[in-house]
Amino acid sequence: MSTADHDADAAPPADAGLFGLPTTPDEARLVIVPVPWDATTSYRPGTSRGPAAIRTASHQLDLYDADLGEPWRAGIAMLDIPDEVVRWNMSARVDAEKVIEVGGRIGDDRSLAQSLARVNDAGARLNRHVYETVDHHIREGKLVGVLGGDHSVPFGAIARMAESHDEFGILHVDAHCDLRDAYEGFEWSHASIMFNVIKKIPQVRRLVQVGIRDFAKREADAVAAAHGRVVVHHDAALAERGFAGETWRQICDSLLGDLPRKVYISFDIDGLDPALCPSTGTPVPGGLSFQQAAYLIKRVVETGHTIIGFDLNEVVPGEGGNEWDANVGARVLYKLCGWTLRSQG
Repeated sequence: MSTADHDADAAPPADAGLFGLPTTPDEARLVIVPVPWDATTSYRPGTSRGPAAIRTASHQLDLYDADLGEPWRAGIAMLDIPDEVVRWNMSARVDAEKVIEVGGRIGDDRSLAQSLARVNDAGARLNRHVYETVDHHIREGKLVGVLGGDHSVPFGAIARMAESHDEFGILHVDAHCDLRDAYEGFEWSHASIMFNVIKKIPQVRRLVQVGIRDFAKREADAVAAAHGRVVVHHDAALAERGFAGETWRQICDSLLGDLPRKVYISFDIDGLDPALCPSTGTPVPGGLSFQQAAYLIKRVVETGHTIIGFDLNEVVPGEGGNEWDANVGARVLYKLCGWTLRSQG
């Protein structure tokens, strides 16, 4: 069955693709790259199972959107979950757990040093995999989104975006700044993604962080040292602006005004209220409601920005087959897909 013949109101078969669609990657306008990775997750692992859980949960979405109509008709497809990444992750996780157990304090322990080196090598290998996969589909004329996995996974995608765009900004929704330098010794830690982006990808002219409510003093120092290149909107400050009478639209438009026209969205699910993602690896009280997050993404486009790509990370399936986290994640993913397609015409 082709996309044109698909009945989005009917129940999809169990083996259907993302959102129950029959679209193949070759037919799709937007390709989702799944990255089942959680090697350096330091609190609760499980994000490696996020892509598969979201794909399953996405089958029960109603695909008509009040704002976007039927964005699925443009063609959305998710690649198969790569078995080699699953294997790399399992191997790296064994080594990483030894380092995590001692909080990264390896001293002169040669065995731990070797474990750390193997994890860092695995992270670099993953970056190459993501870069090459994203590069292939961009060269095929596709829009690309990345579905993690922990928040370390999009580095290769952002690096590839920098080859197509001289400058762009990142809208980063998260409970955490992710500006730690090699957290626990892991160069490609989930807690270091934005440190690595700012350090290694100069085409990212501005990083705007939204919903931040858990961060280290060194991260605050890193923000200050960035001299305006990193703009942090703390969750408490956003709430206080609302308490003082600002509308969410006014708040969204003011923070989006800090971004250049081209925008990449990096969305950590723990940026939401943890009632929406209770199983995520590092939940923090506070955060955005679903509607606040959806409206923020909408205003990116309505304020004249173009979404050049995105990632969604840190969705962990609930215990005992509970699909709540994946259900929410699938809906965030559909909003990201829909508004990216709208912004690209």
